[in-house]
Amino acid sequence: MIRTTAVPRPVRLGTALLGVAGVVTLAGCSGANADAVDQEASAPAVSSAPSTSAAAGGSSAGSYTDGTYEATGQYATPESVETVDVTLTIADDTVTDVTVTGDPQAAESRRYQSEFIGGIKDEVVGKKVDEISVSKVAGSSLTSGGFMEALATIKSEARA
Repeated sequence: MIRTTAVPRPVRLGTALLGVAGVVTLAGCSGANADAVDQEASAPAVSSAPSTSAAAGGSSAGSYTDGTYEATGQYATPESVETVDVTLTIADDTVTDVTVTGDPQAAESRRYQSEFIGGIKDEVVGKKVDEISVSKVAGSSLTSGGFMEALATIKSEARA
């Protein structure tokens, strides 16, 4: 005969909370990788085109051609796949201006994209292009993935 002893409620509750905390932590760490897998499985939705204001004379002193570049990045949320359009102006390998516009499919995405758009300029303007790495801006972490995808496209287009 197997004898079982009931586990006290505080122990069960503590174990459950610890498990949930672990799942949340792991989900936050793997968000970018999950987005990449989702993006690879779907048709590419990234586009990029340097604007006509790109310098015709080639590169400046650095490794990126001065100009204004545009790209679209996407990221997956639990409800949908979202996109953000990024316009980045580069001068002497430094970001001089950034504009992000979103096309949110879900109400929650509208809120997070709006917060991201409100805070991204402070994070990137005045920084060297190669130093930009955003993972969370104004409480929005998934939108950062779409921004970073667009930035990677822009960097490859702007390479001198």
